[in-house]
Amino acid sequence: MEDKNIKEFVKDRYSKIVSNKEDSCGCERTDEDSMINQARAAGYTLEEIKSIPSGAVFGLGCGNPTALAEINPGETILDLGSGGGIDVFLAAHKVGEDGKVIGVDMTIEMVETAVKNAREGGYENVEFKHGEIENLPVDDDSVDVIISNCVINLTPDKSKAYEEAFRVLKPGGRILVSDLITDGNIPEEIRKSFQAWSNCIAGALEKHEYFDTIKKAGFRDVEIKSEKVFTEPDMDERLIGKIVSVQIKALK
Repeated sequence: MEDKNIKEFVKDRYSKIVSNKEDSCGCERTDEDSMINQARAAGYTLEEIKSIPSGAVFGLGCGNPTALAEINPGETILDLGSGGGIDVFLAAHKVGEDGKVIGVDMTIEMVETAVKNAREGGYENVEFKHGEIENLPVDDDSVDVIISNCVINLTPDKSKAYEEAFRVLKPGGRILVSDLITDGNIPEEIRKSFQAWSNCIAGALEKHEYFDTIKKAGFRDVEIKSEKVFTEPDMDERLIGKIVSVQIKALK
């Protein structure tokens, strides 16, 4: 499988999510309330969901990175794979008017939707950029905190993604990412499935390999803040118990 083909499939999948043709599991969407239920299952409270534009909630992700990122007033935050803006808007409440939150997403439809949500919500301390996490449109040493929600597993080049994260963080800056990793072997058939890639499964790394990738990028004090077995409706029985949702913190 070529990296560019994986990216194109993932882009197409998330474009369909924006246009309401699919839900977060890749199925035909029939119930809009399912997005809120999926967001709550990922770790968002109903209070948080109600505090942001409804158009920002797509029921995506495997955690709530803003809940553990220890975001402070006045900081500059970067969200990798910002989607409709759910984590950007939650972080914007925390940094206040003296802070700033930047969202980067490779799907232009997601960026356009997030910009619309920001405008309708009256957010003046956020910015959304079209770009890839392996080549961030962000200056060196300019960000206090990086957050990401089940996105890094989607890139075939995770080393480059973490190297870019390291580049744009200020010295002493931190990352808090929610992501999926594996505990046990995943069938090669699934590893080569475009659908499994877009479902955040095929690209998931083993825990030790994921940690090594972060450390080789230059990060220190890498630690798991929380972890739990990840399940989803109609999961392939060969994957049950082998996919783990983690929230990882590391420092530059």
